[in-house]
Amino acid sequence: MNRLTIIIVAVLAAAYILFSSLFVVNERDQAIVMRFGEITRVHTEPGIYFKVPTDIVETVQIIEDRLLRYDLDDIRLQVSGGKFYNVDAFVTYKIADPVLFRQSVLGSVALAEQRLDTRLESALRQVYGLRVFEAALSEQRTEMMREARDLLRRDMDELGINIVDVRVLRTDLTQEVSQQTFDRMSAERLAEAALLRARGQELAQTLRAQADRQAIEIVASANRDSEILRGEGDAERNRIYAEAFNLDQGFFDFYRSLQAYSVALQGNNTSLVLSPDSEFFRYFGQDQLDMLMSEPETPVEEVPDVPTVSEEATPSVSLSTDESGNVTIEGLPEEDAAPVTDSAPAAEEGAAAQ
Repeated sequence: MNRLTIIIVAVLAAAYILFSSLFVVNERDQAIVMRFGEITRVHTEPGIYFKVPTDIVETVQIIEDRLLRYDLDDIRLQVSGGKFYNVDAFVTYKIADPVLFRQSVLGSVALAEQRLDTRLESALRQVYGLRVFEAALSEQRTEMMREARDLLRRDMDELGINIVDVRVLRTDLTQEVSQQTFDRMSAERLAEAALLRARGQELAQTLRAQADRQAIEIVASANRDSEILRGEGDAERNRIYAEAFNLDQGFFDFYRSLQAYSVALQGNNTSLVLSPDSEFFRYFGQDQLDMLMSEPETPVEEVPDVPTVSEEATPSVSLSTDESGNVTIEGLPEEDAAPVTDSAPAAEEGAAAQ
């Protein structure tokens, strides 16, 4: 029994000594071995390493060997000119010198990030303070982040930390600056819109004037061509009329007289007071109608003018129409009078004979 106990105690002691003398470093870490608080060696490669058993003589501190990120809380930064921005940024860093990192901040990442926060804010204030208001929202933003990284890198080298990059996630205007910027941008857009509208109206007036001028020219040209065509048509019509009516001059005179009667005797109550020897009543006599109907195929010679009669010897003739459209002529001699109602059929027969 005593021997078994001794064996068990010996095995446990051996296991404790074995495991307390071993430590593992993976690919994401690096290890610092200290003897009575003094750094004796550093292991940066992954693997299994040995030390003096127990933590009384030698201790091991594991340090991060990967890229770390620290996000800065939103800060209010003033730019050149007195205006302010709300900036949200972060920094990526790596512990490059674990010995210096242990000596400066005791190997504590939290303590290191406290110093990193203060120095990053200071670097951003310095960079933004040298820029005008519009620079942070322009292509200079990349240059500003690079300047902040360089400033922070010089400060953090003392802690054994290598600053890889500084990035600005968001740059917002403060409430009062945002309203002022909105008003200014609105005024600029309104001015630009007014300018574009004025140019559009000017162009519209120019196009309208050109269109009106072209319309006037087109209408004038069309009217000119239409008048020319109308004149040519009238000339051709008159030529055809002349050729047709020259075949029978007497019939032409008779036809024109009938047209004059139809125009002059319109309406239901028309009265004319003329001399019975007037040229207007040339074809109201029966002898004229007989002459037209007796010689249809012989060209009619020009009718001699009727001798004028003095006003004292000229009796008055009166024409009137009743409600049915019949024409009554008063004042003609009975032997020369011919009913108006018979004139049209006679004229039509003479025209047919011709």
